Amino acid sequence: MQTQLRIGVDLGGTKTELIALGAQGEVLHQQRVPTPAHDYDAIVRCVVELVDAAERQLRARASIGIGTPGSLSPATQQLRNSNTLVLNGRPFQRDLEAALRRETRLANDANCFALSEAVDGAGRGARVLFGVILGTGTGGGVVIDRRVWSGRNGVAGEWGHNPLPWPSSDELPGPACYCGKAGCIETFLSGPALARDYALAPGGADADAREVAERAGRGEPQALAALERYTDRLTRALAGVVNVLDPDAIVLGGGVSGIAALYPELGSRLGRYVFSDRVDTPVLPALHGAASGVRGAAWLWPQNPAS
Repeated sequence: MQTQLRIGVDLGGTKTELIALGAQGEVLHQQRVPTPAHDYDAIVRCVVELVDAAERQLRARASIGIGTPGSLSPATQQLRNSNTLVLNGRPFQRDLEAALRRETRLANDANCFALSEAVDGAGRGARVLFGVILGTGTGGGVVIDRRVWSGRNGVAGEWGHNPLPWPSSDELPGPACYCGKAGCIETFLSGPALARDYALAPGGADADAREVAERAGRGEPQALAALERYTDRLTRALAGVVNVLDPDAIVLGGGVSGIAALYPELGSRLGRYVFSDRVDTPVLPALHGAASGVRGAAWLWPQNPAS
């Protein structure tokens, strides 16, 4: 096997993307196809066909990493918590390995995002990195020494399903979450959550998160107020991470992470909530943007194959 060739596959609910990286992280091949989300066997075939096509073109055999919503249960080795429902309760990694005829590494998509940004992204050089996804949902991943830390139960970094820290009375009990609880961080910090908060406030209107940010940029008072509430909630949620993990860097990804106005405020506000005399933790936008997930899947194999 040419061990310096890495293939990453990002299995999303609507699209599946493959990337092939060279030894220095250079992109050698990339392809995206629709995900056959309602057919388990077709998903396995889709991944195999993408890998076969890439290896034929590059004339080399690669290591394979897969990023997917949800995670493998350490107890059963079956996938769980995936929004591609046909994957849940299935031995997805085992079936892929049989179809690809080689060992395959699999990780949650937020973990792959964090790994990408730790290896050669915005958090390069950080020994401990916490990666955050602020999109349709809210997730996180932990990387230590350029390796994903998934934890004993395989849920390390599942930041979005902790309660929002230091809630005010009007934030309680919090919006209902699909996980069955109320007041999860995800229900306050996802893109739809920002849009809902803006719409429900006096003078608000229907608008997605991007539009709320644009209206705030034009000085609209209702949008500015919604963005202020969001920034304070995000600060509190990140302060909880710093108080537990104290990472060297925090990197934000997902659609909401593109709101540039968040970053100057986050850095200056963390000190209000973190249990320290000073806070130097940088909060950074992702360098690789939407490509971080698939790049991180490729980096699930370490640079030195023997390590």
